[in-house]
Amino acid sequence: MTRLCRRGVPVTDADRRRNSLFARRSWGETSRITTILRKETVGGALLLGAALLALIWSNSPWSGSYQALREHTVGPAGLHLDLSLATWAADGLLAVFFFVAGLELKREFVAGDLRELRRAAVPVAAAVGGVVLPATLYYLITAGAGAGASRGWAVPTATDIAFALAVLAVVGRFLPSALRTFLLTLAVVDDLLAIVIIAIFYTSALSVVPLVGALLPLAAFAILVQRRIRSWWLLLPLAALTWVLVHESGVHATVAGVLLAFTVPVVRSTAAGGPDAGPGLAEHFEHRIRPISAGIAVPVFAFLSAGVTIGGLAGLTTALTDRVAVGIVVGLIVGKPVGILAATWLVSRFTRADLDEGLNWLDVLGLALLGGIGFTVSLLIGELAFGLGTERDNHVKVAVLAGSLLSAVLASLILRARSRAYQRVHEAERVDLDHDGIPDVFQSGSDRPPTR
Repeated sequence: MTRLCRRGVPVTDADRRRNSLFARRSWGETSRITTILRKETVGGALLLGAALLALIWSNSPWSGSYQALREHTVGPAGLHLDLSLATWAADGLLAVFFFVAGLELKREFVAGDLRELRRAAVPVAAAVGGVVLPATLYYLITAGAGAGASRGWAVPTATDIAFALAVLAVVGRFLPSALRTFLLTLAVVDDLLAIVIIAIFYTSALSVVPLVGALLPLAAFAILVQRRIRSWWLLLPLAALTWVLVHESGVHATVAGVLLAFTVPVVRSTAAGGPDAGPGLAEHFEHRIRPISAGIAVPVFAFLSAGVTIGGLAGLTTALTDRVAVGIVVGLIVGKPVGILAATWLVSRFTRADLDEGLNWLDVLGLALLGGIGFTVSLLIGELAFGLGTERDNHVKVAVLAGSLLSAVLASLILRARSRAYQRVHEAERVDLDHDGIPDVFQSGSDRPPTR
């Protein structure tokens, strides 16, 4: 089938798919991503529940016991690991989260969308736009605020994929697979940028000796996983030692999780050196560890970090009138979505790629607003920027919660308005006339039906 583009030049369906901003992946890849998103959705529900419990407890008559729990110290002092439970959650449990993020990031670069420049252009540009604009707005708003206010510039740049997917589970169940894939890939690139920001801008004092020492257990871990050794009693001690040494170096310990993930092979090489023998160890680790990350690590961190004593309407007003809080809220609900939307439009403009038939820029805005849901990493950066439990850190928490909630509400309104269109796309993607278990659109490359 052919049709004329706006310049009067005949364009085939295949050409239009090649020039699509959100091209549909293969059925195998779509199924894999669907499984990942389902796990993250459950994790998002647990995350929200943990955060809500923390807020209720910290604003109850028993708030003192919540603070005591957060500040309770455990760990060997001789190794400088006598840390509070809140610090263990931020430095330790989030290392598990970043390990999973690192596995997904490497897979995207080796076997996913990010290995092809044409496919990678949209999510990479969108992620960069979603970091640059909110950081710029924050900096402009907090200029002259004093007391190191500018250190929080990275707080509104993060996207919490689990929180975003929890919103999608309620209002966007029929979101087309290509848009879900774009959201996940955007979040993966966003995680990479967050990791780089934390490593470079939030390392206060660098100790070279332990950092170099971390290379030894990291190298041993890499050798074992390259040989497809899965024995936890070998790998876990090496991973723990790498984490300890990175923690001692002054680099935030979550970076260790990413470094370890990057050593894990994504594809299994044949004797000839090709990638035709199937998936590598990364898929096995991701399958085993993602439930721990989404179901335990992130919710526990949220529980120990999200609790902030608001102090009623007066306390809420005081927190949200701090220019740091204003910068974060504006960064999340304006800077993040506008940055993502503008970067995506620029890619479309300069590559002459079009939105898929049946989609419009309102759909991209809805996804961009989901990108403004910054929670887990935003709270972490707030603690790194202003110190755990300080007055300004509390203002950051209030602002992150308020900005994320507003972003979620605005995204819900847009996605709910498009739900009928998404449902028609969803039904088309389930048609399997030959009953082979693979929907026909993933075999023939059929276009989506018009949904406007």
